[in-house]
Amino acid sequence: MATANMKDVKRRIKSVESTMQITKAMELVASSKMRRAKERAQAAQPFFRALYDTMSDISMDSAFKSTFTRASESSSYLLLVVAGDRGLAGGFNSNVLKLAAERADELMGQGADVRIVPVGRKAVEFFEKRSYSIAEKYQGIAESIDTYEASDIADSVIDGFVNGDYGKVELIYTTFVSALTQTPVDVQVLPVEHLDKGTSDAARALTVYDPSPEAVFDGMIPQYMSGLIYSAIVDSFASEQAARRTAMESASDNAGEMINQLSLLYNRARQAVITQELTEISSASLRDE
Repeated sequence: MATANMKDVKRRIKSVESTMQITKAMELVASSKMRRAKERAQAAQPFFRALYDTMSDISMDSAFKSTFTRASESSSYLLLVVAGDRGLAGGFNSNVLKLAAERADELMGQGADVRIVPVGRKAVEFFEKRSYSIAEKYQGIAESIDTYEASDIADSVIDGFVNGDYGKVELIYTTFVSALTQTPVDVQVLPVEHLDKGTSDAARALTVYDPSPEAVFDGMIPQYMSGLIYSAIVDSFASEQAARRTAMESASDNAGEMINQLSLLYNRARQAVITQELTEISSASLRDE
């Protein structure tokens, strides 16, 4: 009986060790992908910052008017929701999807027409299983996304906004705070609001925009939108990898503790077998005497 129990425990130890090897490997892969995603996000910041500053300067003119800064009377919303393509990342996907669903339900409760653009397989699956209106969907693009793919998404969003299909566009994704902290956020991207003041009044007075400030501003919107979407997807991907690394590290630690407990159980069973054998030998010796 004890021998059979020892075999079961030994088989369980090998199984947990195999699982631990997988979680360790996934932890290392996630760390590498997180580092690359952070580098991609940082590389795009200087260009996006310069673009943002220029748009801020233009918008500070009191006579400035643009379709993309004017509040719309339409009650329709477009929510771009960025989640992951894979699971095993702790609460990463569930947290951002919960925020998106709560926001969509809140808007629909106010009588708004809400459409969803899910980015990532988990987001697509989540909204397809529920009664939400999906405008477009994107899967498997987060890890290798480039500015061209981001521009395609941005152009589609801008066309819908200009045509009046929806009056406001919000971007819901997870931002990378640290390797241990990732926070879901909801950002309004259209119409463009709350642009910071860029350069001084004197410097702005020397800037001449041809053919007009409005034309230059409107021409920058596609790049502005593609930059926002690109940064959000890359930021979300880095957050996903950080969450997965943390989850896999925790799983590896738990597997190690389980192996220690099973090893202790195995040694106790082995000791019981040895003790039983010694007892039988002693009893046989006494009978022979």
